[in-house]
This record gives sequence, structure tokens and C-alpha cells, in this order.
Amino acid sequence: MLSQPVRTESWQQRKIRSDEIQRFMQGDRDFIDEGAITKALAANYHPDPVYIREIIAKSLSIETLTLDEAAALIHVDDPDLVAEMEAAAGEIKRRVYDNRIVTFAPLYLSNYCVNNCRYCGFRRENKAIRRLTLSMDEIRREVAVLCGQIGHKRLIVVYGEHPVSDIDYMVESIRTIYDVQVPTKKGVGCIRRVNVNAAPLCIEDLKRLHEVGIGTFQVFQETYHHATYARLHPADTIKGHYPWRLYCMHRAFEAGVDDFGIGALFGLADWRFETLGLLSHAHELERAVGIGPHTISFPRLEPAENTPFIQDTRLRVADADFRRAVTVLRLAVPYTGMILTARESADTRRALMPLGITQIDASSRIGVGAYADGSALDDQDNRQQFVLGDTRSLDTVIRELAEAGTITSFCTAGYRCGRTGKRIMDLLRSGKEGRFCKLNAVLTFREWLDDFATEETAAAGEPVIQREIEAIGRQQPQSMDLFMDYYRRIAAGERDLYL
Repeated sequence: MLSQPVRTESWQQRKIRSDEIQRFMQGDRDFIDEGAITKALAANYHPDPVYIREIIAKSLSIETLTLDEAAALIHVDDPDLVAEMEAAAGEIKRRVYDNRIVTFAPLYLSNYCVNNCRYCGFRRENKAIRRLTLSMDEIRREVAVLCGQIGHKRLIVVYGEHPVSDIDYMVESIRTIYDVQVPTKKGVGCIRRVNVNAAPLCIEDLKRLHEVGIGTFQVFQETYHHATYARLHPADTIKGHYPWRLYCMHRAFEAGVDDFGIGALFGLADWRFETLGLLSHAHELERAVGIGPHTISFPRLEPAENTPFIQDTRLRVADADFRRAVTVLRLAVPYTGMILTARESADTRRALMPLGITQIDASSRIGVGAYADGSALDDQDNRQQFVLGDTRSLDTVIRELAEAGTITSFCTAGYRCGRTGKRIMDLLRSGKEGRFCKLNAVLTFREWLDDFATEETAAAGEPVIQREIEAIGRQQPQSMDLFMDYYRRIAAGERDLYL
């Protein structure tokens, strides 16, 4: 592991490219209109129930909501109407994504960072953090555990913003991850899709990520509130440049990356404002590049080593408000995937998944190098960004989902079949993508049960598979012969067959 300091001054000066901001802006202001957000929240404080039901009907038609419509949903206080909103959120998820949950794992490759965000355990002034960057051999060992012992097929790799983990390191690390193959009980384990959570990049660097074969590129704005952003991100850091971060997805699209993920760190500014900020971001992407976000994430502020801001904040988001934010965004951006990570407790994730969550992580370790070294969670504090809330194993999570009738999907077929960007958005809006999802969810679940499941989890998973196969026979009889051929071949030990 690299642990020596690296000079960063000249590197930082080259990072932000003004021309790659201005070319996407309309005038001198960015697209987050705080006045419009504040006005929408004030104007819709006591929404009429008839209006709310009209909004719900619009959501069920898989149409993006306006700021006013989302603001009205935020302010609903009638328990019966709230129940209708939550039921609609679950129905939208089933219509668009079918009866499945996609799983992934985070893989932190470096915790060096030049930034000094007040709420982050990785901030540069935090001397309590042990700084590490994984070598390629160490990455191979991490991935061998993830794909060979746990059974993950999809990762989100996470990098700090620093010269040691710049674009050359990113590209090499992703290639290394894709190269790892590990024998399993009946087949071979490997990572089939690498999504990236990283700092904003220039178009040239984003093109390199596209060429190496990434899936979704995530950059979270953290907070859309300009004054709060400036207060929490010092002006002498790269991250202190609000527009450079805000317009990253515009650059990604120009570079060929057409699946992007956005998010806000709930707990930095008022949750109502952040909810409408995320919706504003979706509106802008639809306007500017013709497609909205592939995913929206809901990280909530969690404790971090030697980070007193988190203990002092007065904006911590209550569970009921967090639940409302998830519900409103499911209704407001009905086509998007929604990610709820292991930052949250197991109970919180159980409570929120029925509201339209489509992706979760499990067996997660966020200490750099923690998968291979098998360290206890409390031994990772000095090398991780925050403290995890849900530490359950993937096997446990899958068993619990199966017992509730939900299938776990390890599918990555869309990326390799060209179902990305506008194509997948059109399929999601029409409900057609869910048909592919059902087929590939069963195939990949069969793989995982045969290669990794404990006896108890395998027993819970078999009835789910049989119900899904029966549903495919009823709903997609034209696909049944090919599907069953693939299914039998996978049961016999072939791997990575998809439709």
C-alpha cells in the first residue's frame, strides 16, 4: 500500500477547466434556481387532496414531476394520503423494475484526498485517518474475496481526489478488477460491471473511463444549497468549486458515459431543499442531454473518525423526513434507479425498500483493504470515511429478501447489450426493461445460489426462482424456450448467459 505524501499544489491548479463549465451554462448562473425551489416549497404548503391524487396519477404514468408537484408531496400531512403516496411509490418500482433488488459492494481503493470537507473523515486535515492506496496486487486480493467468496458481480469503486488516485490509477485499477477470475463451487466468480464514485473529471479523463468499460459514473453534489456548499467546502480546494462539480454529468455525457448517478448527502442542508435540488438536477439532465439520472442515491450523514461537525450538526434528518424524501423522489423521478446503502441500519433499509429502492449493498467493508485482511469493523475506523449502519452479510440479506418474496439480481446485461443512456430510459419508461430484468434476474440468481448460498439461503431462494419462472411463462411465453435453455445450462455450470 502507498502511504507516503505526494505534492499536490500544481496538480490541483490543473484540475478545473473553466471552458468545460461555461460551455454548458446558460448565462452566468447555474441551473439550481434557489428562488424557484424556495417559492415552490412556500406555495404548496397546504396541498389539496385532489391535487395530490392527480400528482400520484401522473407519477404512475412514469412522468417526471415539476418542482411544484414535488413540493406539494413534501407537505402532505394527511396519513391516508401519505399511505397512498407510499403505495404508489412501491407500485412504480414494480412497474419499472419488476420484483427485484440489485446488489453491489463498495470497494474503497484510496483514502487520500486534497479536499477539506468539514463533514468527511477523509478530509486532508484529519490526522486520525491512516492514509492508504491499494496496489494492483492488493486490489486483486480484495476482488478475489468479493467475487470468489461473497459472490458479488457488480462493484462501486471509490477514490479520493488526489494525485495518487488520478485517472491513470483509476483506469489501471478498473482493468485489474475486470481481470480477476476465481473458481467457485460450480463456475467462475468475476466482476462483470464496475461503477465509479469519484471526483468530477474533465472530458478527456471521462473518455478514458468510458473506454475501459465502466457502468454508472457517480458524482454527488453533497448539497445543492450554494451558501451551505461554500461553508462546508473551503474555497482553496478543488471541491470548493460548486459549478465544476455540478456540471460533471454534462461532461460525462459528452465523453460517451451515458449512465450517471446523482445524490445529495442528507443532513448538510434542509432535506426539503435537497429533494427539490435533486429533482432540479434531473430536470436539467433531461433538458440538456435528453436523459435523466440512471440512479439517485440517498446517503445520510453518519459518524466519522475525528469529525466533530457530524456530532454538532443541527440538520440531521429524522427518519420520518428521510422516508418522505425517498417517497417523493420515487414519485418525482419514476424512471430512475434508487440506491440505499449500508450507511443506514438494517431496520431502516427494511422500512424504506418497499418505497421504491432498487439497489442496495451488502457484506460491505469501507476500510481500505478491509475485505482481504478480514479486519473487524471497529478496527477499520482509522481508514474509512464514515461508520456503517448495516453490517449484514450478502447471504443474510438475500435470505431475508427471498423470504419476503423478492428476487436478488446480479444482472449486468444491460451494459453489454447496449441498454444504456436513452435506450434504457425509453425501456424503463415503457415498462419493457423490467421484462429483460426478470429473465436475467432469475439466471443470475440461479448462479449465485449454486455458487455461494448457504443451505438455509438456498432453501429460501428456490421457491422465489420457481415463482419467477412461472411468471415468465405467463408474461413472456415467446421468450420461454431460450430462457429455459440458458437456465438449464447455468444449472449445469455455465456462467454469464444473458438476454
